[in-house]
Order: sequence, then C-alpha cells, then structure tokens
Amino acid sequence: MFAGHFGLAAAVKAKTPNVPLWALMLSTQLLDVVFVPLLLSGAETLEPVAGEGYGGSLIHADYTHSLIGALLLAFLAGWGAGKLWGGRGGVAVGSVVFSHWLLVHRADMPLFPGNAGGLPLLGFGLWQVPAVSIVLESALVLLGAVLYFRSVTAGAERRRRGWAVAAGGIMGLLLTLSLVTDVVG
Repeated sequence: MFAGHFGLAAAVKAKTPNVPLWALMLSTQLLDVVFVPLLLSGAETLEPVAGEGYGGSLIHADYTHSLIGALLLAFLAGWGAGKLWGGRGGVAVGSVVFSHWLLVHRADMPLFPGNAGGLPLLGFGLWQVPAVSIVLESALVLLGAVLYFRSVTAGAERRRRGWAVAAGGIMGLLLTLSLVTDVVG
C-alpha cells in the first residue's frame, strides 16, 4: 500500500506548501524506515504468508509498529518538522507518520512496545481484501494527484505555469505507477 501512502503525502503537500514533498513522502514510511535496522538486528521480524501476494507478509514489529511506538515516532518527527517548518508543518508531518499505523496492516500491530501485556494485536487488514485495498489506495492516489496538481499550478506565476503543469503531471504519473506496482507486485 505504498501508493496510498504517497497519495496521502501529495494531498498533504497541497495543504502545507512549506513542508517539502520529500519530508512528507519519508513521513509516510518512517515506521518502516526505523523497522529496517530492527529487522536486521533480529529485534523485529517478517514472516511470509502463503497465498497472499498483495502485502503478503506478517510483520512482527513490536516496537516500531506498536501504537505507543508509532505515536512516539510521530511525535518526534512532528517535533523536528515543527522546528524546521513551523507548528502546522510539524502537525502535518506527525499526522502523516501516524497515518501509516492506521491505514495498512492486518492484525499484527501491538498496543505497547515489545507487545507488553500480551494484549490483542490490531489492524484493519486491508491487505487481506485486495479489492477494497485497491479501491481505497486508488482513491488516495487520485486525491493526492489532483490536489497536488491544483496546488502547484495555482501557485505558479504565469511564466512558470508550464513547469508547474509538468510537475503536477509527473507526480500524477509517478503515483499511478506506484499504484500499479503495488497491485501487480
């Protein structure tokens, strides 16, 4: 569901023009970025799930993808972004970081780091219903592409409007290609 995350980042960029697009794109994947060193160290793991090509792994990310871990990473990213791009930028980045926790995973995310307390794991499991996941992801991609295109073309000066149209079109194309690779695999 990378495309949906990136579509959300493009939509948020349209509403927070002072935050760089790269920061919003990174924010959508920050939980996974922090997950990689923990995966390599063995503290968190991935387990393939037979018969599922779309999101076909069970993630054991008891630190990065726990509710408390995701909130902490979102807070830290939002705090840092707030220092760089102001309070609104910080809220935008923090919210985008946390959106990763809300949008994707099957019931494989704990409430507390290390799954302390052994409480039930959470997640909507959209990957398990590809048709629903593809529709929602397509909607996020379309919304992000349209809002991004409108924002870059509306803010461009007359002499730079051609570049703005090209940038908006390229973003729409990249989001669409991201969606296609998500769906096809």
